[in-house]
Amino acid sequence: MTIYNQISSNRYRTFLIFFVFIFLFTGFFYVLGKYTNSSSLYIFFGLAISFISSFASYFYSDKIILFTVGAIPANKSEYFDYYTVAENIAIASRIPMPRLYVIENPAPNAFATGRSPKHAIVCVTTGLLELLNRAELEGVVAHEMGHIKDYDILLSSVVAVLVGSLAIISDWVMRNLWWVGISRDNDDNRRGNPISLIFFIAVIVITPIVATLIQLAVSRQREYLADATGALTTRYPEGLARALEKISSSPHVLSTASTSTAHLFIVNPFKKRTSISNWFLSLFSTHPPVEERIKILRSM
Repeated sequence: MTIYNQISSNRYRTFLIFFVFIFLFTGFFYVLGKYTNSSSLYIFFGLAISFISSFASYFYSDKIILFTVGAIPANKSEYFDYYTVAENIAIASRIPMPRLYVIENPAPNAFATGRSPKHAIVCVTTGLLELLNRAELEGVVAHEMGHIKDYDILLSSVVAVLVGSLAIISDWVMRNLWWVGISRDNDDNRRGNPISLIFFIAVIVITPIVATLIQLAVSRQREYLADATGALTTRYPEGLARALEKISSSPHVLSTASTSTAHLFIVNPFKKRTSISNWFLSLFSTHPPVEERIKILRSM
């Protein structure tokens, strides 16, 4: 697949995710409306919220994500190496210089966001800047600019905001149904209704699965492609390989990351715990194994 095919595919998949998200939200509110005998009103709410979320995710996903992870603009005088590396890589990648941000956190990691190369952002943690040397930092920045070049940032940012919206709304609905179900002020016919219980359980079980499936719509192959693009840009794959080793072996956890933004980062920000949980989580991981990525880079 050429980079142009990848760009076209990412744009198509972005709008497909918009459609799926609107369908899920509308159906979700329709079922809720049937339970409360206000299906028309709830369909309106579902459509309104889904369209607003879709609009916001396209035009404001970068700002939302930066706020969520606690990122701040990087000052050139304070982060001179970061700036000069980004300027050089942008020239080599033939894309506009992205805006640079940092997260003040010891956990080393990085991500890119935005809706196009003209509206792109690269963000790294202060832990990453302290841990990596210049060659390794070049590898990481080149990887993130690879995402920018093939429009991965649009797809990833949209997914982050839509999954977050879905999680917030479903959590609100679950809490509301819980209190409605147990309130003594409810009428006897509604209280203890098995449909309410089934719906409540279904929301708890299905919503996390749907969110995970949406995240998995962002293919793991995008990380391999960005690794290859970064290595091609710097002509030094060992720099990125060493950076991935250092990032993945760090004991620090990025506290501002969430399940809806985890797929944005160069390495999964959540740390491994047990072999059983690792095996299970790997089935639903949005990142390919770091060991495999390093192996491929060192075979180039």
